[in-house]
Amino acid sequence: MPTDSPHLPPVLRPEHPPQRSLAELVDRFALHVDGDVTDVTLTGITLATADLRPGEAFVAIRGVNRHGAELAATAAEKGAVAIITDAAGATLAAGCGVPVVVVDDPRARLGALSAWVYRTDVDLPLLLGTTGTNGKTSVSHLLSGILDQLGVVSGLSSTAERHIAGEVIVSRLTTPEASEFHALLALMRERGVEAVAVEVSAQALSRHRVDGIVFDVAGFTNLSHDHLDDYADMAEYFEAKMPLFRPDRSRRAVICLDSAAGVDVAARSEVPAITIITPAIADHPETPADWTVDIVDERQDGTEFTLRHTDGRSLTTTVPVIGRHMAANSGLAILMLLEGGYSWERLVEALDGGRIDAHLPGRTQRVSGDDGPAVYVDFGHSPDAFEKTLAAVRRVTPGRVLMLFGADGDRDATKRHDMGRTAVEGSDILIVTDHHPRHENPDTIRATLLEGARRARPDAEIHEYSPPERAIIEAVKLVGEGDAILWAGPGHQDYRDIRGVRTPYSARELSRRALRDAGWSVPEPSWPVPYPDDITPSSDPERPA
Repeated sequence: MPTDSPHLPPVLRPEHPPQRSLAELVDRFALHVDGDVTDVTLTGITLATADLRPGEAFVAIRGVNRHGAELAATAAEKGAVAIITDAAGATLAAGCGVPVVVVDDPRARLGALSAWVYRTDVDLPLLLGTTGTNGKTSVSHLLSGILDQLGVVSGLSSTAERHIAGEVIVSRLTTPEASEFHALLALMRERGVEAVAVEVSAQALSRHRVDGIVFDVAGFTNLSHDHLDDYADMAEYFEAKMPLFRPDRSRRAVICLDSAAGVDVAARSEVPAITIITPAIADHPETPADWTVDIVDERQDGTEFTLRHTDGRSLTTTVPVIGRHMAANSGLAILMLLEGGYSWERLVEALDGGRIDAHLPGRTQRVSGDDGPAVYVDFGHSPDAFEKTLAAVRRVTPGRVLMLFGADGDRDATKRHDMGRTAVEGSDILIVTDHHPRHENPDTIRATLLEGARRARPDAEIHEYSPPERAIIEAVKLVGEGDAILWAGPGHQDYRDIRGVRTPYSARELSRRALRDAGWSVPEPSWPVPYPDDITPSSDPERPA
C-alpha cells in the first residue's frame, strides 16, 4: 500500500476539482452500495489514504499483506465521502461511517471510474503512448521536445518527470496509477495542453494503470530481457505489451522493427500501423520497413541521422545525445507526431538541418566538462541497454571505456549474469558497485554480477567497490584525458532504495564531485542537488556504523 514519504513527489490534481454525484456513479456503473448516497458529491478518487483529500472516494483493494479496506475508517476520518471496494473489503469497511460501494474487481474498474469522475472520457489532448523494453522514456522526452519546437503546448508523463505546459515535476511511477493518471490528464486539460507524451510500461497495461484511455498514437521501441520478476517468461512479457495495439487502447501505431519482436507486433497490431527500422542496430537489418533511419555522424555532442520514407521524403537532424539507438528513438518520435496529425512539412521546417531541442534526464547524460575523462550517467539497467550504450560511448571515445554499474535488488535476478557479461565485453575496465539493494544483501547482488563478468572475460580488469559513493571516486582515478566512464543504472534518480527507505543520492552530482576533487573542471549542474554536502563518500547507508 502507498505510504507517506518525504522523498515522494506530490500527486497532482486538477485545480478545479470535479463535482460528481455518487448516486450517478452508482447508477452509471450498476453498482451495489451499502449506505445512503443521496446528495453525496465526489471531488476525486484515489487508491491511497496518504494521498486522499476531503471529498474524494477511497478505493480499497487487496494488497500483498493486507486489504486496503482495513483503512476505511482512517479514510473517512481524513474526509473520504465513500469507500469503493470488493465484497471482502465491504465487510471490513462496514461501520466506517460513509457509503461503501461494492465492485467485483476495484483495480480493474479504477480506470473507468476515474475517467468518469474526472470527465477524461471526453475532450482530451492528443495522446501519444510509447511502450517497449528500452527507449520509452527517451521517446517520450523527444516527443515533448519536438512538440515544444512546433509551438505546441505539451504534457509529459515519464519515468523521470511529469511536464504540464512548461511546469516540471519529478515522477513517482513510470506510469501513474489510473486514478492519478486521470487526475493528471484533467489538470493538463485545464492548463491548455494540446498533446501529451506518455511512457506506457508493460506493468501499466497489466495492472490497469492506463484503463479508460485510448491513445491517438501508440509507439513500440523494442523488446529484450527484462521484468521477468513480473512475468513468467519473455513470451508472457511480450503478450503484456500487445493490448496497447488494440482499438480499445489506441487508434494508430508506429512500430520499430529493430528487435525481432517488432515484426511480431506489426503483424499482430489490430490498429493501422507504419514501421521504421535503423539498419545500423537492427537484429535483422534487411527487414523491409516504411521508414529508415540512416546514421550520418556520431559525436560527443549528438548523433546526426536521416529519416527516409520509401517514397523519397527525408529529413536530416541531430539528437543531442550519443548513440545510434537514440537516433532510432528520435525517428520513432517524429513518426508518432506525423501519425498524430502534424504535417510532414511542419516537421521538416522545425527539424531539417537542425537539432532536436530535447532534454533527456539521465539518458547517456554527459556530466563532465571539456577536459579530462568524459563521464556519462545513464538509466539503462538491462543487458540490451548496456550493449547499445557501451557501443555508443566506444564510438565517440578515443581512449579507454570504464563501465560502472550495479543491479536492482528484489527485481529480476535472471538477467544479472547477462548484465555482468555485457558490461565486461563492452568495456576496458569494469567496476561493480551497488544500486537499489532494497531488501536484498548488496554483497550477494554484486557477487552474481561479478560471476557473470568473470565467466565471460576471466582476464579482464574488474574491480568491486561499495558503496557507489566510493566507486565513482575510484573510477575517476583509473581514467584520464580521452577516456570515458559510463555509469549505468541510476540515471536521473535522486535516491537509492535501501531496506525500503529512499536515501537521497545522485549519481550525476557524485560524478561531478569526484571529477572536481580529481582536479578536472566540471560544468554547473542543470539539475537540483538532492542532498547536503555533509553526506560524504565514507558514509555507507547499507551497513550500520
